[in-house]
Amino acid sequence: MMSVMSLPALPSPPSWFPGHMNRFTKQLPALLSRTDVVLELRDSRLPLTSINNNLEGAINKWRAERGHHSTHVTPISLTPSRNSSLGYGGPICERIVVLNKRDFVPEWGVEPFKRAMKTKFPDQTVHFASCNKPRDIRSLSEMLINIAKRNPHATEMNVLVIGMPNVGKSTLLNSLRNMGIPGRTPKALQTSAQPGHTRAISTRLKLSEDPLVYSYDSPGVMLPFLGRGDRGAERGVKLALIAGIKESLYDIEALVAYLLYRLNVLNPISPAYLTLLPPGSRPSTDAEDFLEQLAIRLNMLLRGGEKDTVRAAKWFVEWWRNEGGLVSASVPEKLPTGSDGFHAPSLRRGWGFDFEWTVDASINSTGGDFESAVQMKMEECIDESIRAASEDERSGVGISTTQERKRSWQEKQSMRAAKSKAKFAARKAA
Repeated sequence: MMSVMSLPALPSPPSWFPGHMNRFTKQLPALLSRTDVVLELRDSRLPLTSINNNLEGAINKWRAERGHHSTHVTPISLTPSRNSSLGYGGPICERIVVLNKRDFVPEWGVEPFKRAMKTKFPDQTVHFASCNKPRDIRSLSEMLINIAKRNPHATEMNVLVIGMPNVGKSTLLNSLRNMGIPGRTPKALQTSAQPGHTRAISTRLKLSEDPLVYSYDSPGVMLPFLGRGDRGAERGVKLALIAGIKESLYDIEALVAYLLYRLNVLNPISPAYLTLLPPGSRPSTDAEDFLEQLAIRLNMLLRGGEKDTVRAAKWFVEWWRNEGGLVSASVPEKLPTGSDGFHAPSLRRGWGFDFEWTVDASINSTGGDFESAVQMKMEECIDESIRAASEDERSGVGISTTQERKRSWQEKQSMRAAKSKAKFAARKAA
């Protein structure tokens, strides 16, 4: 059993913000003007990292114009809107946050996570979903239909789906359409495992016939700059691992090193990757040694018997994105204890890739005590995430050098225009 795990050295995050993302960001205010419900998708493995703060300005303005007033304003917006005019004939203004791919996180953390978010943001509603679970899709479909039924004054309801790349927007919409429209429904939206496949707003897609509910799919939008320092580097690697950023922008072995670290945190006693290695293998923190073992196990060898660790690394990341994610989600809620009934003091574990804590006696208790302890740890992680986002915003860490130069140029242009205007006014007065 490992008692000490440290974050591996990570590369600086790349900038990946293609033109279609910029176009959608500029189009968003106009799209929201004809939107009734914003369905924001996030990845369950990255419930905090997969928030795109760059879309918040337009969404908050939309909510304000439709009469919604939020009492919770944070640098990372975790609060979906609640329509104060529901049932009174006013405009529909709903924001639903969907944590997609729930089958890739341990089920024991779902309810503590919901309660932690509810404690921090009382007016929040979070819906977990997996396109592989009809019950989840039916529940979300019924949620949308009920909103429409509570607003009979509206002849139809329009839903805009937004989120970062590759969080499953198109797949979820296909599933909602299949659930809401009677009979066989052909696949309406193309999907891809690669980020950036959807590059433009889709045509309207019918999700329900009675009441009428339509939806628009949208391009996944990445942050223009992921930030400097360790936080920005870790944010980039996390998004690359869920294929939210093009994998070619990263050294594959750097992704493996971080993935090993995270799988060790999720289950420090028996990490999911041990199922790939020979029986009796122990948890590893050495990415190079692990890839050599994996290459031998998979018979990935080059001429002369040299181990093909690059090929093994690509295989390992793909394994985790598919089968391995399900294996890591099956980690038990309580870890085995030592002979004295306690864990090593420095043992770390987590839930998803955004939550990590030190194990103590309370976190390995049973029943409601366990869930309460996990909730408390998650609240601490949420507080830290909000604090870090506030610090980044104040210090300008979230702004690239290019963005800083552009902002400086714009400020200088504004000052010159103001001086010219003042001179013109002075001459006219004279």
